[in-house]
Amino acid sequence: MKRIILLFNLLLLANLMYSQSYKFDFTTDKSTKDSFIKISPSAIFNEESGFGYDLQPAPQKNSTAPYFFSVNVPDGNYLIKVTIGSKDKAGHTTVRGESRRLFVENYKTKKGELIEQTFTINKRNPIISGKEKVKLKPREQKKLNWDDKLTLEFNGDAPTISYVEIERVEDVPTIFLCGNSTVVDNDNEPWASWGQMVTRFFTDDVCFANYAESGESANTFIGANRLKKILTQIKKGDYLFVEFGHNDQKQKGPGKGAFYSYMYNLKIYIDEARLKGAIPVLVTPTQRRRFNKEDKIQDSHLDYPDAMRWLAEKENIALIDLHQMTRVLYESMGVENSKNAFVHYPAGTYPGQDKELKDNSHFNTFGAYQVAKCVVKGIKDLNLPIAQFIKDDYTEFDPSQPDEFSSFKWSNSPFAEVEKPDGN
Repeated sequence: MKRIILLFNLLLLANLMYSQSYKFDFTTDKSTKDSFIKISPSAIFNEESGFGYDLQPAPQKNSTAPYFFSVNVPDGNYLIKVTIGSKDKAGHTTVRGESRRLFVENYKTKKGELIEQTFTINKRNPIISGKEKVKLKPREQKKLNWDDKLTLEFNGDAPTISYVEIERVEDVPTIFLCGNSTVVDNDNEPWASWGQMVTRFFTDDVCFANYAESGESANTFIGANRLKKILTQIKKGDYLFVEFGHNDQKQKGPGKGAFYSYMYNLKIYIDEARLKGAIPVLVTPTQRRRFNKEDKIQDSHLDYPDAMRWLAEKENIALIDLHQMTRVLYESMGVENSKNAFVHYPAGTYPGQDKELKDNSHFNTFGAYQVAKCVVKGIKDLNLPIAQFIKDDYTEFDPSQPDEFSSFKWSNSPFAEVEKPDGN
């Protein structure tokens, strides 16, 4: 009987894959909806089935541990419909995707209550064409952003999921993110960046594709074929957000500098986006947490923000001034409280962390969430067309009045690392 059920599921999956639509039933009922694949605790991901629980053990009865579910899918954008809740118990659920991109945040359901939440997620692998690939760094090799699977993380105080539907979509604008460690999707706690938080504030009418990587500058991003990969995916009406500066400023030598190599490379992004009919948007680099004796943020990016502002004006394109907004944000938090936005933790806070973490460039989840709100504010202030897709529950954000750290709730993913991202 088990063999017949397995065969039925495999045939059903083959049909779903052909149509690029996937439907899974996580309920404990014996029956299921038409065309849904019933998922049992023994459904562990493998290449033969192409789907299943992944990375962590399957959820057990009455367990509140986070769990992951993966499906092999081609590159592209996918509409995810998640039915949160359970007929059997109350729940408190957060949903993330791929490398900890936040989509559904701290959603509470009563026993018997089922609520559908939707979002659009981008999935990709490093292949460009033939033998040409994105040149991944060693630390990227196992990142969930770059494998053949679409992976969903179900977290929260009591994650409860009844159904998951995955459907390929072609008609939503995609926002491609180019940047460094302040933008990148981080797999592991406690590191985070605005690129993996901004997804939470938008409806399923738009999709973010975050190609940023730690340590990159405008030219090395191009050299690693990251922009080339984007250009195989980007289409008319999409957006190309570009934030560099942290690592570019460290480049020395003839022809280097804010108004030389930096602007030259930024112009490449602008021109390539326009050739594809996409909309380029420049984003000035986030401030580092460096206070002077007057408790004001000390500029540490030399002429790079000014060079980007000048180029945006010359090219008549939109600019989100994170450099200015994060200055206001950190000064409003103050010298001590601003540590809550960065990776500042005493030894022993995370597994394997035998030394204190003190990083004034890289955000923790709270800081990344606040900077993501600055990005959303920038989109609204510019009246970009994608502003219409900001979720109704987004409240107007003022960097001079940041959220209270004590009110921020984040359920940690089960994976952590003490090694800081590349760059500074």
